[in-house]
Amino acid sequence: MLCLSVTCGAFAAPAGSAPAAVAGAPAEPPALLLPVQGIAPSDLRDTFDDGRDGNQRGHEAIDILAPRGTPVLAVDDGRIVKLFLSQPGGMTVYQFDPTGRFAYYYAHLDRYADGLAEGQAVRRGSVIGYVGSTGNASPDAPHLHFALFRLGPEKQWWKGEPVNPFRYLGGKPP
Repeated sequence: MLCLSVTCGAFAAPAGSAPAAVAGAPAEPPALLLPVQGIAPSDLRDTFDDGRDGNQRGHEAIDILAPRGTPVLAVDDGRIVKLFLSQPGGMTVYQFDPTGRFAYYYAHLDRYADGLAEGQAVRRGSVIGYVGSTGNASPDAPHLHFALFRLGPEKQWWKGEPVNPFRYLGGKPP
């Protein structure tokens, strides 16, 4: 048994390497709708590589500033897999794309859209929540923290390889 564990470890992908594409699944995310109503692609700033906690970790998302209460839209068709309240993200939504290959993470929401529930199918452009400053966001800077993750075969909402969403937003192919 110990030998098997060592052998399996020898063939594990090195840290930071991309997982192999799943047959029949897209290797890249689709073009995504901009998730904050009234914001143009030219208003976005790529904050994916910005440092956090004194550069101890990367941001791995983009922040989209908007007035509190601005509607947050589903970037793609899919399914709501988790509604979650956490210290860092505040009120959050995790959505899987239709293939289950990608997860979209919406954080710092002021509130969810009425009736939003785990397991619910959503259409691209559906209101899923409203911009806020919950969690560790500054109360003076309401924004949507939006992240994109490439999921592994286990399809777990809390795991995934971060993908910079900046180039996929705005509804145009990258």
